Amino acid sequence: MAELVLVTGGARSGKSRYAEVQARSLPGPWLYVATCAADPAFGGAPDPEMRERIARHRRRRGKEWRTVEEPRDLASVLAAASAPVVLIDCLALWVSNLLAVEDLDEDGVARRARDLLAVIRDRPGVVFAVTSEVGCGIVPANVLARRFRDCLGRCNQEFGAAADRVVMVVCGQAMQLKEGEDVST
Repeated sequence: MAELVLVTGGARSGKSRYAEVQARSLPGPWLYVATCAADPAFGGAPDPEMRERIARHRRRRGKEWRTVEEPRDLASVLAAASAPVVLIDCLALWVSNLLAVEDLDEDGVARRARDLLAVIRDRPGVVFAVTSEVGCGIVPANVLARRFRDCLGRCNQEFGAAADRVVMVVCGQAMQLKEGEDVST
């Protein structure tokens, strides 16, 4: 039964770096599941800036990490993975990818989140899931943005309820929101 650590925060808060450092503190091998695909077969990175952002993340992680790019079917990747430490980065883009190809509402996203959580719970080791916090901003001005915010908020609630630990990163500083057992045990 995997331990689940949810790491949330705003854009550029340091949440991915925090999750990577925490994951690397555990014995590997380490699997990085990227929901932003650089491979054109998966839709590719949409622009040069995003391609550079992906490359920067890869350089920061180093070759010690095995990386799998999967924009939507995270459950299959995690079910097949044998690495004891998995980092999913990030649930916000996963929800965005789901909404881009499937006609999901909040309940549909919640079902997909629960399906993924069942797979996570069925595997050994530790899973870090990175997500963006969307509940601290203003109400978006358009229907699509509100739908995304609502769906990601629901996904985050599902993961937060199931997580052993929830950490919020603000300005590069981690705050424990929910504490379970220490991941190093």
